[in-house]
Amino acid sequence: MDKYKKLASNTIVFAIGTFSSKLLTLILTFFYTRVMATGDFGGATLIQNAVNILVPIVTLAVNSAALRFALDKQSDKKCVFSTGIATTLIGFAIFCLFSPFVVKITINDFNFGQYTILLYLMLLGSSLRQLCQQFVRGSGHVKLYAVDGVIATATSAGFTFLYLGAFNWGIYGYILAIFTSDMLSVLFMFVCAKLWRFVGIRQGLKKDTVVPMLKYCIPLIPTIILWWIINVSDQYMVTYFNGVSQSGIYTAAYKIPNFVVIFASIFIDAWQLSAVTEEEERARFFTKIFRTYSSVLFCCAAGIIWLCRPVMHVMKSNYYYAWHFVPFLVLASTCSCFNQFMNSVYVVTKKSQRSMVTMMAGAISNCIMNYFFIKLWGPVGATYASFLGLALVFTLRAID
Repeated sequence: MDKYKKLASNTIVFAIGTFSSKLLTLILTFFYTRVMATGDFGGATLIQNAVNILVPIVTLAVNSAALRFALDKQSDKKCVFSTGIATTLIGFAIFCLFSPFVVKITINDFNFGQYTILLYLMLLGSSLRQLCQQFVRGSGHVKLYAVDGVIATATSAGFTFLYLGAFNWGIYGYILAIFTSDMLSVLFMFVCAKLWRFVGIRQGLKKDTVVPMLKYCIPLIPTIILWWIINVSDQYMVTYFNGVSQSGIYTAAYKIPNFVVIFASIFIDAWQLSAVTEEEERARFFTKIFRTYSSVLFCCAAGIIWLCRPVMHVMKSNYYYAWHFVPFLVLASTCSCFNQFMNSVYVVTKKSQRSMVTMMAGAISNCIMNYFFIKLWGPVGATYASFLGLALVFTLRAID
């Protein structure tokens, strides 16, 4: 029973560190809807979603490789982290050269150009924090990882209330609160985990570690992009067809299913460690855990669908209509959680190419369905497309 106790212990530790931040994200949604117009909220979320997809592209998804290779007992941790730092900073420097093109991007009535500096700041902060987080977690410092989550939650809430509540900075305040919190988190992990010991560009970079890391993480880039297409492209298409105000309402609805994602992500953080390190009777171990995991997910999903209308009364009245989007978004989130569990098999075997292929099928079908469903049924059509696209990915991974 040692491996089950270890998984339970890690889950509790990660719950302490991540549940507060995940729960805060949901609570802050109600705050955002009180102090931000639907257009500003939709625009800020568009920037945040753009950064989420740019991070793996700009950094070559090296943070995922840092986690996986740090878990290997025989790995050179200094080389692993140095590769991550070098890749992240070089990628960011190259992306800075594309700023003249970024300022010209416009989606319907929202212009990215006036928020270019915010996008770059958030990109840098998110990239560095994700790299440090994954390396610290992979190195076995799970308690430090949890403490960082609690501190980041507190700083994020504080800066949000300051920048949006007191200063009323709107979109600027939304993004700057995230950036400031991320950079303080990076500083905290560097000091407490003494990460400077693992930085050495000349001595730290070794071909026998750098090459396998890049071979592992580069196929993850299209995988993450495809994942983003399924999970986020619907918001962009709703913005294109129906405007940024409708996008804000749709985004508010998307936050409610985060309850499912919150519980799943806490477990998945701990599960990835056990999936890689526990080798005895692995197939039986996977089966038992999946049965329990799926049971809890279905119960959470049912409860959220049941409570979605009362929860919407907490928001402003012009956000109440968003409850129409919740049921199928909850189903989509449930499928997404199942897909994350299935993906752990690809992580263990380092077969990131198969993850890419299954996501490609889901993303292509999702885009096609989004186009026709939104034109037929409006924003609610995007919820059907998200569910069906993610259900297809789960089916393909289960068969594989």
